[in-house]
Amino acid sequence: MKKIESFTVDHLRLNLGVYVSRVDQVGAETVTTFDLRMKYPNKERLDNGAIHTLEHLIATFVRNDEEFASRILYFGPMGCLTGMYLLVHGAYTSEEILPLLKRAFAFAADYNGELPGVSAIECGNYELHNLEGAKLEAAAYLEVLSHAGPENLNYPQ
Repeated sequence: MKKIESFTVDHLRLNLGVYVSRVDQVGAETVTTFDLRMKYPNKERLDNGAIHTLEHLIATFVRNDEEFASRILYFGPMGCLTGMYLLVHGAYTSEEILPLLKRAFAFAADYNGELPGVSAIECGNYELHNLEGAKLEAAAYLEVLSHAGPENLNYPQ
């Protein structure tokens, strides 16, 4: 079997940041997949409750963002629990998606109130949430995004 692209990234040298994981042509359309790396691979991981809460908060935010709402295809956690994936309709760079991510993670870091989509009717694991943990993780990642340089926006070579 052919190795998928994300397994060719050197996870031992990967910094926290936002990376273009892949750009795909789907018929005549372009889809950009972003790797939002919030934790160092093989050293740290996100708490299950916190990552689930971040998924609810950020997915709701980006799908309601004035500029990007109609272009968001997916936002959700990585299986390795070190970050999230964001799929956007169109061709974008890490630099171009930074403003959206800063808005979204600032929203999550400061969030107070009832979580969106958190009932037995709306969510398949509605009891697995950690708002305080999500806020801490969002604030930490926002700090990374706010000071992102080339080493946080381009995969290591």
